[in-house]
Amino acid sequence: MIDINSIFKIKSTTEFENLSLQVFKFQFDNNPIYRSFCDLLYIHPSDIKKITDIPFLPIQFFKSHKILSSNQPIKTTFTSSGTTGSLTSKHHVTDLGVYKQSFTKGFEHFYGNIENYVILGLLPSYMERGGSSLVYMVDNMIKTSNHPESGFYLNNIIELKNILIKLDSEGKKVLLIGVSFALLDLVETYKFDLQHTIIMETGGMKGRRKELIRSELHKKLKAGFGVDTIHSEYGMTELLSQAYSKGNGIFNCPPWMTIFTRDTEDPLTILTEGKTGGINIIDLANTNSCSFIATQDLGRVYQDGSFEVIGRFDNSDIRGCNLMVL
Repeated sequence: MIDINSIFKIKSTTEFENLSLQVFKFQFDNNPIYRSFCDLLYIHPSDIKKITDIPFLPIQFFKSHKILSSNQPIKTTFTSSGTTGSLTSKHHVTDLGVYKQSFTKGFEHFYGNIENYVILGLLPSYMERGGSSLVYMVDNMIKTSNHPESGFYLNNIIELKNILIKLDSEGKKVLLIGVSFALLDLVETYKFDLQHTIIMETGGMKGRRKELIRSELHKKLKAGFGVDTIHSEYGMTELLSQAYSKGNGIFNCPPWMTIFTRDTEDPLTILTEGKTGGINIIDLANTNSCSFIATQDLGRVYQDGSFEVIGRFDNSDIRGCNLMVL
């Protein structure tokens, strides 16, 4: 068994690497789907000398298989949003306490105590369906913030406009976290000049508007909210951790999470820093599912470990990863 608490006490790269190797061995032994994937690649824990040797499970497996490394009862299942008729990802969670620790400590790592903020959630597309891990996170943050003004806003944008102006004029620390299309809708209806408010976009137009590149989106939001920078959150249904950007779309991970890029033609080859490739993620909070995931995002990792997301694969399947039909 892995000591979950040790994950959130990682202080160095060496500790992260050692724990990653332990988690890989644990998941190889306890996750039947991941074990089959490794077997098809002829990879065994005895072959793994460093973390870049670890195989990354294609993220589509969360759509087609039950990805579990635990025999404990499933407490909840987070699901991705998807177009009508498409398969959605399912992340089965056996310990919600791990998720709470991860998003709480992750936020505090970059922003300090959640209790110091008024948390305003503008997540209409997520609120309109069940099973969103993002809604679960923001709802918990709202409750933790302990400010009576904290809350979700769906279609009541006049009330949101008034509360934003009021709180900002009172000098309160405010975090407005919202899906891109809803933030754009807000600033196209009202203009702001905010001095004490963090605007954080979680990405995605969810089919409501034309997709924009991040720099264009941020330019519109900065002008509309009257702020110098737009913050971003990078997370997904299949992860229990988030990376954050405090501007310019450059993300940083908490100590128990890291990013690599892989060659788009040869998915088992990890690229050096600065080269564009498919984003691979190690998220040690995913101990009870799978911590090693090959995503469908394209990105670039820098020498200091920060990264940017450039786009997504055009094709629905990641090249070279269709190794299993179980």
